[in-house]
Amino acid sequence: MKTSVSWTGPGGMSFVAETGSGHAVLMDGAVEGGGRNLAPRPMEMVLLGTGGCTAYDVVAILKKSGLDVRGCEVRLEAVRAETDPKVFTRIHFHFVVSGKGVKTNIVERAIKLSHDKYCSASAMLAHTAEISTSWEVIED
Repeated sequence: MKTSVSWTGPGGMSFVAETGSGHAVLMDGAVEGGGRNLAPRPMEMVLLGTGGCTAYDVVAILKKSGLDVRGCEVRLEAVRAETDPKVFTRIHFHFVVSGKGVKTNIVERAIKLSHDKYCSASAMLAHTAEISTSWEVIED
């Protein structure tokens, strides 16, 4: 896997990242850090990437289980260390899964498999952060 990140130049703290798969993503800093608040912060990107990683796993596992899944949302709340490096120290993942006849025990198993076996992003973050999860199932 490869990516490149380029500063957009004087006048701000914006960066353009280009992924190996050919997609571009803009990142920016907060105004108090010299940015212009035009895009997500780099650490927000880490958190949202982790949410995407685990959501992908959970949906794939639920579909392979033969469930009629119609929606999956993951809401993440994170706490960072007060001092540099300001790593994540706690991350809570709340899953909202909707579908027809989706069983709570299978959702719980899918989340556990994602965090224990498949999601490399949450596995990395678990080295510095206490990870917690919750979930709810909505009949659709």
